[in-house]
Amino acid sequence: MTKKEEDFNYKIDLDLMRQGAETLRNDDGFSFPDEDEDGLFADNDDDDDVRDNASKNTSSANRRQVNTKKKSKTPIIDHFSHDLTQAASEGKLDPVVGRSKEIERVIEILGRRKKNNPILIGEPGVGKSAIVEGLAQLIDKQQVSGLLFNKRVVELDMTAMVAGTKFRGQFEDRIKGLIRELEESPDIIVFIDEIHTIVGAGNAQGSMDAANILKPALARGVIQCIGATTLNEYRNSIEKDGALERRFQKVIVEPTTAEETLQILNNVKERYEEHHHVVYSDDALQACVKLADRYVTDRFFPDKAIDIIDEVGSHIHHSHSSVPQPILDLQEDIVKVKGCKQKAVANQNFELAASYRDQQAQMENRLESMKLMWERGEGEEVLPVDEIDVAQVVSRMTGVPVERMEEAESSRLRKMGATLKSAVIAQDKAIDTMVKAIQRNRVGLKEPNHPIGAFMFLGPTGVGKTYLAKKLAEQMFGSADALIRVDMSEYSESFNTSRLVGAPPGYVGYEEGGQLTEKVRRKPYSIVLLDEIEKANDKVFNLLLQVLDEGRLTDGNGRLIDFRNTVIIMTSNAGTRQLKEFGRGVGFNAGSAHGNLLDEKDKEYARSIIQKSLSKQFSPEFLNRLDEIITFDQLDLDAIKQIIDIELKSLFKRVEDMGYHIRITDKAKEFVAVKGYDVQFGARPLKRAIQTYIEDGVCELLLGDSLTAGETIVIGKNPNKDELTFTPQS
Repeated sequence: MTKKEEDFNYKIDLDLMRQGAETLRNDDGFSFPDEDEDGLFADNDDDDDVRDNASKNTSSANRRQVNTKKKSKTPIIDHFSHDLTQAASEGKLDPVVGRSKEIERVIEILGRRKKNNPILIGEPGVGKSAIVEGLAQLIDKQQVSGLLFNKRVVELDMTAMVAGTKFRGQFEDRIKGLIRELEESPDIIVFIDEIHTIVGAGNAQGSMDAANILKPALARGVIQCIGATTLNEYRNSIEKDGALERRFQKVIVEPTTAEETLQILNNVKERYEEHHHVVYSDDALQACVKLADRYVTDRFFPDKAIDIIDEVGSHIHHSHSSVPQPILDLQEDIVKVKGCKQKAVANQNFELAASYRDQQAQMENRLESMKLMWERGEGEEVLPVDEIDVAQVVSRMTGVPVERMEEAESSRLRKMGATLKSAVIAQDKAIDTMVKAIQRNRVGLKEPNHPIGAFMFLGPTGVGKTYLAKKLAEQMFGSADALIRVDMSEYSESFNTSRLVGAPPGYVGYEEGGQLTEKVRRKPYSIVLLDEIEKANDKVFNLLLQVLDEGRLTDGNGRLIDFRNTVIIMTSNAGTRQLKEFGRGVGFNAGSAHGNLLDEKDKEYARSIIQKSLSKQFSPEFLNRLDEIITFDQLDLDAIKQIIDIELKSLFKRVEDMGYHIRITDKAKEFVAVKGYDVQFGARPLKRAIQTYIEDGVCELLLGDSLTAGETIVIGKNPNKDELTFTPQS
């Protein structure tokens, strides 16, 4: 290679390096010298013919383009941050309501001589970032003290600061450049959302993280910083570093009240109405606050209420948003014209094809303009949003049936007793006791931090304790799936107790959550059925004391589980064995072989035996926290006959779905009741009797050839034999 060729390659490489340096300086915020002081890019050969003309022209054009740009005093801040003050002046920020105290506290901290760096601490969704936006709006309107006049509030993007720093020292160079620009621009206040991310940010082996680089500048007071983080992240990241914590002044941000949240919704609704092309009624906004407060328990005001009005607006807009008919008609016409054009081309009639082409072009232009108008919402009908729409959206968000939200609470409570009595037979006294306790609690007479109700159901097997819990779940929460059933016999040993709330850190299953707490966290509106509570270990009762008293329980992950919207039902057979030893049943009609009712003396004796047994098995502080201890009466033969009607409804429906009708006589019903009645086991043998005496006979008739579609199956009692008859009738 000749010397001339070597010089040519050398100068081409220098030219590429110059272009790369200029790109990095202007795009990535790196600082390079404006002039080539060291002569790194100097040309040592005056022979311009050696240089390639194309490369020279490209390089000079790039240099001219860079030189024409207006140089900023803060290129790193401009590149890695968002100016909130400018956004406020352009009207891009939502109005901030109900946070005047917090904003005033932030302004006071910013006005301090030293340690003038506020940090906003609060739960997710309480409005920490909104407070900074409110500060930016006040600065823009100059409604602050003179110290903050002409200040700029910029939000720093820490993710962008870290991104692209491939080599050691690049991240540190960016942070130092940021600090240098902030020192040279005292009018800038930097806001770092999720400020806990600076701890460890950019920390590679042998290097420093962003927090340690920022500490000296924060201590000297040469830069001002506003941070925002959650309580947990502050405790885990900031609080552990005492040197970093002392450089910030805490501002605790509490969730807004229902009244403040409603005021916030009234102030921001215009933005959402404009976006979704809807109009919110006052009742809809009140429903957003009320339903969010009651049904969305794992999030905080005002965020959860704003999410509801946003989602209900989107739901209404999209449910009524369909392509206008003129656009559909025009699209069909374009398809027809295309077909005619292709047919003309196939027939080599190019003049006609050209006319179709022009017609198609005109129609497509008109279609584009119509689509543009439709997408912009021009001429679109503004749709109303009412409280029913809000209830439907909250129902989808929480899983609570919409009917329960729309129906008035007082109306549902009034109907509860009659509805349960029609489903649960012969337990009217138990139902009345439970319903009265729930009514007292729901109308507001109970302590606000207690569960809706806490009951202990006593009685022998098969009398309807679990069945009543299922029906209560349907009545209160709309579905039997709202019943959370926990078999307490699985927690008879002390080492199994932790499974209820989840294993502690370091143990197997720590991340899985507790079998009770995780279910309640996912279904906060539910019936919690603790079956056979007397078999649980004593440590379980210590956990339940907190639930019954404060309505909350902390799981293994440190999360606070809310039990205030649950009904806690415990079942027990306490006293049953003691009464049997004296030849009596629990409550409960065992003194009569024919199922006659006990007199008041026998009932009083049974209650005394039960109370003595309860006192031995459960501590007084546990029993005192229960709303009611409810004793279930044993079922008599009349009750079994009524239960038959309920059990046969589902069987008859299945038969009718197959295309047949079915009817049973009173004598046949009494026959099944006698066969399915057992003093000791209650109603459980009845289902087996129905399977044996009714379902088997119906199955045999359906498999035979004597039954045709539409006929009625008549179930009767054979007078000569101890069996039922199944006769088809047209």
